[in-house]
Amino acid sequence: MATPRNLTVTSDHLAAVLEGRAYLLCDGGMGTLVQAAGLHTVHEVPDLLNLTHPQDIAAIQRRYVEAGADCITTNTFSANRLKLKDTDATVAQVYAAAAAIAREAGAPLVAGDIGPTGALLEPLGPLTLDEAYDIFAEQACAAEAAGCDVVLIETMADLLEAKAAVLAAVENTSLPVFATMTFGEDGRTFLGTTPAIAATTLSALGAQAVGLNCSLGPVELAPLVDQLAPAARSLVMAQPNAGLPRLQDGETVFDVGPKEFAQAMEAILDAGATVVGGCCGTTPEHIRALRAVLDGRPAPGPIVEAAAPISTAPSSTPASKLPVPNPRYEAAFAVASAQRMVRLPQGQAAVAVIGERINPTGKKKLKAALQAGDVDYLVAEAAAQQRARADILDVNVGVPGLDEPALLTQVVCTLQATVPLPLQLDSSDPAAIEAAARIYAGRPLVNSVNGKAANLAAVLPVVARYGCTVVGLTLDENGIPPTAEERLAIARRIVEAAADYGIPREDVAIDCLVMAAATNQAEVREILRAVTLVKQELGVRTVLGVSNVSFGLPQRPLVNATFLAAAFGAGLDMPILNPLNARYRDTVDTFRVLNGQDEGCRYFLDTYAGVADPYDGPASGTAEASAAAAPGESAGAPSAAGGATGTASSRQGGAGAPSAATCPIPVTPTFADVPESVAALAAYALEGRGAPLAEATAQLLETHDGLAIINDIFVPVLDVVGLKYDDGTFFLPQLMASAEAVKAGFDVIRAQQEAAGAAGRDSATADPTSAAHDAATTSPDHAAPSPSSRAIVVATVEGDIHDIGKNIVKMLLENYGFPVIDLGRDVAPQAIVDAAREAGARLIGLSALMTTTVGAMEHTIQLVHQQLPQAAVMVGGAVITQEFADQIGADFYAKDAAESTRVATQFFGEEA
Repeated sequence: MATPRNLTVTSDHLAAVLEGRAYLLCDGGMGTLVQAAGLHTVHEVPDLLNLTHPQDIAAIQRRYVEAGADCITTNTFSANRLKLKDTDATVAQVYAAAAAIAREAGAPLVAGDIGPTGALLEPLGPLTLDEAYDIFAEQACAAEAAGCDVVLIETMADLLEAKAAVLAAVENTSLPVFATMTFGEDGRTFLGTTPAIAATTLSALGAQAVGLNCSLGPVELAPLVDQLAPAARSLVMAQPNAGLPRLQDGETVFDVGPKEFAQAMEAILDAGATVVGGCCGTTPEHIRALRAVLDGRPAPGPIVEAAAPISTAPSSTPASKLPVPNPRYEAAFAVASAQRMVRLPQGQAAVAVIGERINPTGKKKLKAALQAGDVDYLVAEAAAQQRARADILDVNVGVPGLDEPALLTQVVCTLQATVPLPLQLDSSDPAAIEAAARIYAGRPLVNSVNGKAANLAAVLPVVARYGCTVVGLTLDENGIPPTAEERLAIARRIVEAAADYGIPREDVAIDCLVMAAATNQAEVREILRAVTLVKQELGVRTVLGVSNVSFGLPQRPLVNATFLAAAFGAGLDMPILNPLNARYRDTVDTFRVLNGQDEGCRYFLDTYAGVADPYDGPASGTAEASAAAAPGESAGAPSAAGGATGTASSRQGGAGAPSAATCPIPVTPTFADVPESVAALAAYALEGRGAPLAEATAQLLETHDGLAIINDIFVPVLDVVGLKYDDGTFFLPQLMASAEAVKAGFDVIRAQQEAAGAAGRDSATADPTSAAHDAATTSPDHAAPSPSSRAIVVATVEGDIHDIGKNIVKMLLENYGFPVIDLGRDVAPQAIVDAAREAGARLIGLSALMTTTVGAMEHTIQLVHQQLPQAAVMVGGAVITQEFADQIGADFYAKDAAESTRVATQFFGEEA
């Protein structure tokens, strides 16, 4: 949980809401009524209406107050310094005017609205987390200065951006902070975040309410609220659209009326939401109908009674003293990346494997890679451990002489862009932990804190500030104690100290510290007893570094696997081990049968039935030989996250590139002589490793044609990447990383072709026969299409200032080798047509996020078809559906960035 802070609570009703004893009804779709009033064309940034048309905005908000809304949201969704930079208005001016308007409209409570910046954060975009933090801090401070009662952060699609906004609000204001993200029909944001991951991360950062808004109607949103609520140690919030938009007589309309909306909201309320309202398409009539539903329900109740009611006086009650206001919350030890979560609920048997291989201790190659700045080596280790079904990856870059805070930050940024597994930040340097935790997109596990007073004071504030989970080591100023009882005493001090910083017991795991049996044989039994005592006495999760027990002994995997089984029996939850070793994986898989984690023994049966016992045979069948085998793919084992987590079979797992037998694409006759090279290229692409892919491409070019490499290796592997994206194995960051890696190979081939072309032109000057040969080989039957013939124009349509989705589409299309002409945002229809005509582009991509601008999209399509009949248009955006695309005459609908590449590939392929 976040560092406790004193809240300014301005009314008894808000106090009751924060304690989970009352509902809060927010307003509906501001943009919907702005459009209905004909005000949406007045300014590019609609927030400026607060300064130029205050009475019109007040009239809209007054209608929501009269409908029964408890809280009115300020008209400041886009009021950040990036979007206001070309205007004369300041952030403070817009918020001051907006809050005053809401008060004039009679709002009982006012929520200072903060929307996305409109820019992508690194590594996908140019905005750093610190820059985003500063932007949001300015808005949050302006909202508080303007007299708002709540800071509302809404419609976030990037978990890292949402994290920056929540941090900025909780650290710079004393107001309650509400935060919502927007999800697609697949139940994820466009970057792959689930509702449960969002709830776990944002509530741990200190948001008083977390939830969902926009994109979907109440029927579609209800199951997502049901997923979110058990993971939220906060209020649950939901503001759905009035269904999905469609055009009717040139106007954007929504199909879910007030009565149907209110009825559908019953399921959302039953799922645990207590802060509710509407988003796009919801009118005062929708809010009035919802008011009637709330008034007819009994008041909600928190999990436990508050120690004392929240006073209405400013800065009254520390957040740590509040009850858990969400009755659906299920306490759990949770670690999450932006795309995957490991969750170990209290009272449930489950184990999660922490991969140990990104740690330079005893690893000369890894140490050398860190000293050389070769982060790609670490990506390879991470990918290998993911294939071997690790649940969490330990990341330690502690090498003397290196800037550990900077290096750990760099490695974490790289890994979370290429591997979806959650990370354990492993460092003895609090500065390094803080630097990495700050930029981590999710909820990391910190390893570690210990029982030393100075260490507790240095590390626990960082853990609390960034909402991390933490491993506590049972050592103190006197070192590592020899007995189980002494280890337990240190563990208890760590748990109690964490509570003082607002870190609940479910967020703490204890490492009872494994000693080598060769030197501390008697302590091995004490370690196992300590694990049992910690589980029984403190009720927290446990961690052990398994491989330490075998140090100095022969047959170390045998010793480690045996100790691992004993530790599981003693109560171990999270072993830190080498997941590439098949013997360890066999032990984990078997124990997951025994503890019930592998329901119905399904994974065990699928993996082991009919397989010969590797230990019952010649030496070649030993665990060591199996551990060295090349990685393959299978259905994946049940994990602590509750689903299939891996792609490596139980008998396989290695860090090297796959062999031809496990290559994810078929080896064509052209490359029959180098199947291992094909497998390596495919592996590098799937792992997003551009540097080795470029090097391997250069080597293959010495004996093979560049066009064959593209057609027979790059194109098929990108198809595999697309399939992995579709089935949820890959998410947008991994998709981008793979495409970027393949682009590095494209660049090598392009450079060789350009060099060969230049050399051919030089020789042709002296040898006419060379010119004839050149002409023959570049005839229409042999020529590759010129860049301009594959050019694609992309733009956000007129009136829409949101371009995150369009920017992602641009980057991905470029990585797939398409030249892209980006016209930016708020682009007039004729400007799009003129640009496409000038470039000779035959494919145009249009994006829209705002429901008020889809009419401009339809007009643009009509203009394109009239003036450029040879051109096709693909459309996309949060408010666009296939049905809507068909209705407005689009040629193609791209539901996401990955689909845009398929559309482009198919379109130009059919042309060829």
